[in-house]
Amino acid sequence: MIKRVLRHTFSLLNTDHVKLGNKWNYKNVISPYHRIYYIDEGEGEISDMEKVLKLEAGYLYIIPSFTLCNMTCQSYLSQYFVQFFEESSDGISMFANNRSLFKVKAKEIDMINFKRLVEINPGRGINRSDNPKVYEKNVYYKEYQELNNQQNMADFLETQGLLLQLVARFATAEVFKQKDVRYIPVKILDSISFIAVNLHLSLSVSFLAERANLNPEYFSRLFKEFTGSRPLAYINEKRIERAQYLIVTSQTNYSDIAEQTGFESLSHFSRTFKNVTGLSPRAYKQQVYNNGPQ
Repeated sequence: MIKRVLRHTFSLLNTDHVKLGNKWNYKNVISPYHRIYYIDEGEGEISDMEKVLKLEAGYLYIIPSFTLCNMTCQSYLSQYFVQFFEESSDGISMFANNRSLFKVKAKEIDMINFKRLVEINPGRGINRSDNPKVYEKNVYYKEYQELNNQQNMADFLETQGLLLQLVARFATAEVFKQKDVRYIPVKILDSISFIAVNLHLSLSVSFLAERANLNPEYFSRLFKEFTGSRPLAYINEKRIERAQYLIVTSQTNYSDIAEQTGFESLSHFSRTFKNVTGLSPRAYKQQVYNNGPQ
């Protein structure tokens, strides 16, 4: 028997059933969390750089984290939605290889699951505004995390199970373009965890290899074998993901972001950011924020 270990957990932000009109019209939205919609009435549209999907009754949709998208409704749209952060034991998102919009035909169980998710998580709607530029702020994230901490164990576990069931509806070969799951050596897993919480430090291959009590070259090869990236490339990717999160969710200036994500200078941060995303930090922020409700 092949033993599988569940590596992904979720942290709920919002869930609700809402009826929307033509004010639900937002361009260039990018969020550090996943969204799933179930449409029960009306129609709308979501799009990214590659595709346009019509929002129609009887379908489920997912927008993975850090996926730049547009959301529109011409007249009327009724939907269940959930927004949640993903955490994984190896720091790698299940959507890391395919951050794109997806659509699947809904089943009866999906409606049941969404109704139950809303029922056991009351007051988790977006109460201030449905504009992502308003509700995507660190202070609001902290409020929702505190609500998660206050959940009793039964509701917490059921919420995790419901989110897993909804995500599983998109578990197709097209979405999950990943290699066969293998167990990650403890020393590599420990290094990944250390990187995740110490991005602000000056991290080097030799330092990480010494922590793992391994030869630097062997450590680097082993790290790539189990993550798909050399250590320095992986570190830069995680630093830029963290920088994107800070740009989207806070008003932190670029110099402070560079420092918090471990770059030796603002220029080094800017060069690396552009190499990874194709945009400068300033252009990235403008792309995200300069286009509000249309």
